[in-house]
Amino acid sequence: MRRPAIGACLCLVLAVAFAFPPASEGCVLASRLRALAPHLSEEEIMAIAHDSHHGELIPYSLDAPEACTDGMADIFPCSNVDLLAFMSPADLGGSRGNDLWAWTDPMTGKEYALMGLTNGTAFVDVSSPENPIYLGRLDTHNNEDSTWRDIAVYKDHAFIVADAVPTHGMQVFDLAQLRNVANPPASFSVTTRYTDLNDGHNITINEATGFAYVVGGNTCSGGLHIVDVRDPTAPVQVGCFSGDGYTHDLECVVYNGPDTEHKGKEICMSSNEDTLTIVDVTVKDSPVMLSRTGYTDSGYIHQGSLTGDHRYFLVDDEADESMFNHNTRTYTFDLSDLDAPTLAGFFEAAGEAIDHNQYVKGKYVYQANYARGLRILHLDNPATGEMTEVAFLDTVPEGDMLGFSGAWSTYPYLASGIVLISDRNRGLFIVRPRIPLTAVFEDNFESGTTDSWGNRQDRADAETSTAPAVGAPSAAATAGGTSAAPAVGNDKPSATPTPSS
Repeated sequence: MRRPAIGACLCLVLAVAFAFPPASEGCVLASRLRALAPHLSEEEIMAIAHDSHHGELIPYSLDAPEACTDGMADIFPCSNVDLLAFMSPADLGGSRGNDLWAWTDPMTGKEYALMGLTNGTAFVDVSSPENPIYLGRLDTHNNEDSTWRDIAVYKDHAFIVADAVPTHGMQVFDLAQLRNVANPPASFSVTTRYTDLNDGHNITINEATGFAYVVGGNTCSGGLHIVDVRDPTAPVQVGCFSGDGYTHDLECVVYNGPDTEHKGKEICMSSNEDTLTIVDVTVKDSPVMLSRTGYTDSGYIHQGSLTGDHRYFLVDDEADESMFNHNTRTYTFDLSDLDAPTLAGFFEAAGEAIDHNQYVKGKYVYQANYARGLRILHLDNPATGEMTEVAFLDTVPEGDMLGFSGAWSTYPYLASGIVLISDRNRGLFIVRPRIPLTAVFEDNFESGTTDSWGNRQDRADAETSTAPAVGAPSAAATAGGTSAAPAVGNDKPSATPTPSS
């Protein structure tokens, strides 16, 4: 089980270290505080969990795309990343930003950003990335605002959860509604709402199987609440895993890695505050914990991402910098034996910031590191954890700091080559890295993807050695704008790895 006071200790450490109220995303949620700090009154718990001063908006506007020139893209320090467009939370009809995901329409090839806000989810057409169009917003349920909103996509539907709210449930939204918005911005309505849970901190969907996993909520002791979403309009709970308590985030795949004992099984890699916890969820009503592994001087194991060959899992630790006085670290686990993972090593960045969400694509890892913005690392040698920073755009030009302002998440999987960044204080950034697009693993197996996304990526890698400069058409546009989309009528799920908050 969890170290009994880890959440309470983390809140205290962060509050002292950052001079912020212990309300940041890394702190224990209100539900966790009730369990870990029974001496607090309900009023004190809600004040801690929902105080928003650390998330105040920072006004900014962009008149035209800005190439990264002499280390700057407009006001933002950069290297090998061009700034194409920007939209503030106000532009998106909302308040502070949080998580982020995306959708590619299989009929048109158009790309869309799905931006989480405190008061709902904004939908942005980014198919012309220098001229994004805000299409509208799906309001949070029953006006229940939340600092934490998370989004996953499956079969052209968005699945949305929110944390620390009493009756939100899981919203399901048919993304086909974005194809013909007559007079944007529109005010959208849910397609359906799943109500067998109240809240959730994160949701991930294994597109290979059609099962969603909601964690950090009020069910299953904060562990895995398993939902069959193969019919997106009729979600049904099919399982629950509470054997290791609260799970903050996870990635679930049909395992295709080197551990032959578990090859072909559905496996979840869970970031459980003080351990990487691996669970076999092949039998949904009887999940089995395979292992739980920590490491020396862990602070708060927050989120992670699998390499394409399923051999390595990269972890960000949200509190080790403040607790042990070092710069941003990315830890790499070797999953050659799922029953006994080992820590392969870690990469330490040149500056200090709290690392948040990260996603592996080929031989690169795209990280949202709060006050240091988007950081792109090259996986030099996963066997030892060695990496090299090759590109960045710092969305917090005020300077590196150990705080919870800045880049919350990033999305690097769009076929056009653009990358999305959600910044909780400034808004949505649309950027284009200038880095090679080749893949690191020969089999090019991409986590959680089962349709033609991997094949399309292979073709793009073979045809494109570097991304185009600002203003240049994407490879898809050059080929007529259709190479990234399956044929009309293809009902395979949209192919994206799993999200996190």
